[in-house]
Amino acid sequence: MARKIILDLDTGIDDALALAYALGSDELEVIGVTGTYGNVLVETGVRNSLAILELFGRDDVPVFAGPDHARKRDSFEVLEISEFIHGTNGIGEAVLPEPKRHAEKKSAVDFLVESVRKYGDDLVIVPTGPSTTIAAAIEADEDFAKNAHIVMMGGALTAPGNVSAWAEANVNQDPEATNLLFRRAQDVTMIGLDVTLQTLLTTKETTQWRELGTPGGTFLADATDYYIKAYETTAPHLGGCGLHDPLAVAVAVDPSLVTTIDINMKTEVDGCTRGRTIADEERLNDPVKTAKVAVGVDVQRFLGEFMQRLTALASAKA
Repeated sequence: MARKIILDLDTGIDDALALAYALGSDELEVIGVTGTYGNVLVETGVRNSLAILELFGRDDVPVFAGPDHARKRDSFEVLEISEFIHGTNGIGEAVLPEPKRHAEKKSAVDFLVESVRKYGDDLVIVPTGPSTTIAAAIEADEDFAKNAHIVMMGGALTAPGNVSAWAEANVNQDPEATNLLFRRAQDVTMIGLDVTLQTLLTTKETTQWRELGTPGGTFLADATDYYIKAYETTAPHLGGCGLHDPLAVAVAVDPSLVTTIDINMKTEVDGCTRGRTIADEERLNDPVKTAKVAVGVDVQRFLGEFMQRLTALASAKA
């Protein structure tokens, strides 16, 4: 039986690839997408998610809007670097028709809480943006923190941050929310820069999608080529674009793709190290560890599964 999944996306390019990975995985049943801010505004991310779902024939999947700014802020504006990496529309200026649907009236927080209550261990939640929505769900219902199974893309334990020497971009948007998640959620797997920057895609792979001649293949190629081009400027030493968010979905399918360490985590919220994800010294010796942090990844196996799943999804004629 397929495991149910909810993706909490700030739908930029790698979020789009993560959504495609989930849709292309027989092991998963996508029961909903929640929208957060980060790469884009919430409304832009929701629009992108709806359009991608329709592109791949999945207009049965509901989309819910979440909080539109960080806990300690009054508003949110897309950073210039985010627009450079993901484009002004969040999907590398790739063109998709306006979606026929709108976000559901129910809030993302209510949907998350109700879904964990309903499905329990049969559900996994994959947040690939700031932790704001997940933190709000934790505060809304104490059982959510106890019972939610979370595989998050964010943070860095053994690698430098990509916003500062300490902070990874998703965590940097709302360190207080990630700190709350680490301290109260009982089952968190952190897929951070330690492993995602080892998973790289190049134009060799995107050419395979373009050669399919399908709307799905063209979209994946256009968006990802834009992403690769941005990486040539921001991280030329890598030689490709990092598959941050798709790896988190892949681990939700198959945890054996990564090597993890069991550890209790925190996020620093003050001073020059604000946004750093690190072991919680006050819980270091607690016998119960609430987090697993990925420190190794089977790169070739992941890339093979990534290409197989997305290429099969994109091969369908629309």
